[in-house]
Amino acid sequence: MIFIKKYLQILENKPLSLHHIIRESTLTENAPLLIMLHGYGSDENDLFSFASELPEELFIISVRAPYTMEPYGNAWYTINFDADKGKWSDNEQAKQSRDLIAKFIEEAVSAYPVNPNNVTLLGFSQGCILSFAVALTYPEKVKNIVALSGYVNKDIIPENFAEKDYSNLDFYCSHGSVDQVIPVQWAQQTPPFLNQLNIKHRYSEFPVGHGVAPQNFYEFKEWLIKRI
Repeated sequence: MIFIKKYLQILENKPLSLHHIIRESTLTENAPLLIMLHGYGSDENDLFSFASELPEELFIISVRAPYTMEPYGNAWYTINFDADKGKWSDNEQAKQSRDLIAKFIEEAVSAYPVNPNNVTLLGFSQGCILSFAVALTYPEKVKNIVALSGYVNKDIIPENFAEKDYSNLDFYCSHGSVDQVIPVQWAQQTPPFLNQLNIKHRYSEFPVGHGVAPQNFYEFKEWLIKRI
């Protein structure tokens, strides 16, 4: 309970545009920042379960998506299930969330004792899709991206994306080879896309569905440790 009160008190002192929970860094200033973006129908507590196993010097913020779902859960944008169109995403809403996250990054680096030049996004599923979109739209705001079980949606990045400077970016991308929610074939298009833009990256597949296998976690953890 003391642990919970400690974090609630900090959050009351730092009212930012998106609801979030934090784990403080062992560093008192200039800490590397890790921002977690959960998947469709989840909340900020989901990926935060990784926090206790990640390096202590990381200042970790886990964010709640802005759209509340019924009866529970949250989303970064609506996914519609239509008899004629089938399953389709609200790309305009996704762009709004992309920009909300970019604004939140600016707020976080001002509000907390973190290094604005060492920001990592960790996104799962819908949060992964948004992580790609934020990095490819605002590459100056982030450094590393841990992209779990998602893909690049070109409809929510700028048309002139190829003209941007991505030299500071580095991606860790992974996907389940039997993912039943987002086909692995969609994720397999990511490496050639990043190669085309000369963006540093690593891509791995694991024999799981729509989730993060233990070996997947340990692999991206080791990747991240080398970059913070």
